[in-house]
Amino acid sequence: MADTQQVDESNGAPQDAKAERKAARLAQRISAFSKEHGGAEGQVAYIGQKGARIVLVGEDGDWGDLVAPTYAIAEQAVQKAGITVHEDFDGEFAAKVRTGRYEWTRMAGIQVGGPSNG
Repeated sequence: MADTQQVDESNGAPQDAKAERKAARLAQRISAFSKEHGGAEGQVAYIGQKGARIVLVGEDGDWGDLVAPTYAIAEQAVQKAGITVHEDFDGEFAAKVRTGRYEWTRMAGIQVGGPSNG
């Protein structure tokens, strides 16, 4: 009797190319943020089925984030962009974030006397 093996004949190349393009687009956006803010550092966090969140903090204290469809694509994007990536969002890295009135009213809202967000 001959040995048989089930082989998945679907081609992974189109999916790989799509992931590569997504990582390249994210890297462009990360690089643009970095250029606009005098440099940037980041942190990649897994957010479940939605993928991964890339938090960016500029040298000027401004921050932003992007969402990648997978953690691997997020890692590839920050590597292509050439920014420093931190394992955790704490310590000196977190202290670089400059928050303003918008963040205080949206995140704290009525608890600290800000306007209601409703």
